[in-house]
Amino acid sequence: MTMLRTLFLSLFCLLPAVAGAQASAPAECVVPSKPGGAMDLTCKLAKKGLAQEGVAAKTGGAAMRISYLPGGIGAVAWHSMASQRRRAEPNTLVAFSGGSLLNLAQGKFGNAKAGDVRWVAALGADYGMIAVRSDSPYKTLGDLIAALRQHPDKVLIGVSGTIGSQDWLKMALVARQAGIDPKVLRFVALEGGGEVFTAMQADYVQVVSGDTSEATLNASANHARVLAVLSEKRLPGVLAGVPTAREQGFDVVWPIIRGVWMGPQVPEADYQRWVATFDRVMATPQFAEWRAQSGLYPFALTGPKLTAYVKKAVDEYARQANELGLMR
Repeated sequence: MTMLRTLFLSLFCLLPAVAGAQASAPAECVVPSKPGGAMDLTCKLAKKGLAQEGVAAKTGGAAMRISYLPGGIGAVAWHSMASQRRRAEPNTLVAFSGGSLLNLAQGKFGNAKAGDVRWVAALGADYGMIAVRSDSPYKTLGDLIAALRQHPDKVLIGVSGTIGSQDWLKMALVARQAGIDPKVLRFVALEGGGEVFTAMQADYVQVVSGDTSEATLNASANHARVLAVLSEKRLPGVLAGVPTAREQGFDVVWPIIRGVWMGPQVPEADYQRWVATFDRVMATPQFAEWRAQSGLYPFALTGPKLTAYVKKAVDEYARQANELGLMR
């Protein structure tokens, strides 16, 4: 009995040390796709901002680590962090986008709900866009639409995700505006924006329906020609010369939120620490400069305000998906 009591007391004394070790674990940002896309970009932006804030000194003394957990267009990362043993990790963030919220709305993460995780911060806004290779015969969105009207079977459109994904929806909405049935279009489902642009460079697909942040990286390297941005008005920066879809006669606007969330059992104190940290980071001029370099635009929400925004957005996506017959 004395031996058991001694063992129990020893374990009890170790608990604070274990908790402290967990709290001081190095920070990590999980990218729920392959390297090179906008999710990757989101984690890299967070890493820059947090380095400026000196977060490394508070979380194990190492710079934030970026890891990749692709699969199921975000489903693998969601279930790993929200449903498995990692759900309480206090220094692990996961990148998300409007596409993640659309997947939630359509039931692509199983029975998952927006309230199943803790929404930390929205780092910026992105927009949809349509691009082709820099040597493509399609010079304008009108050129591409004309080709799709004539020979939709000969134009392969690369998208991140399958039917019903946000990249699919962007192109489907433009096609519908042009009087083309989206069902006749040929989509190629790939994993993440980086893979989609790689496929286009290899001429495996001729068109990319993606995001302006991804296009900024590729257009600046002369790897792509952006035919249209799906924003209310022309965007500043690298894509300043690209007309909107509206300007070209197709009334489609597609904004995309980008940010990070945490597991549902993260202690309240750790969650609030990260919310406060991002509030400070995003208020700095340096972060605004990095955000612009990443091809993102101002959009900053954290904590409860972000949580309310996400829940409202998921409800709206569910309504739109239901109208298009995409709900499971």
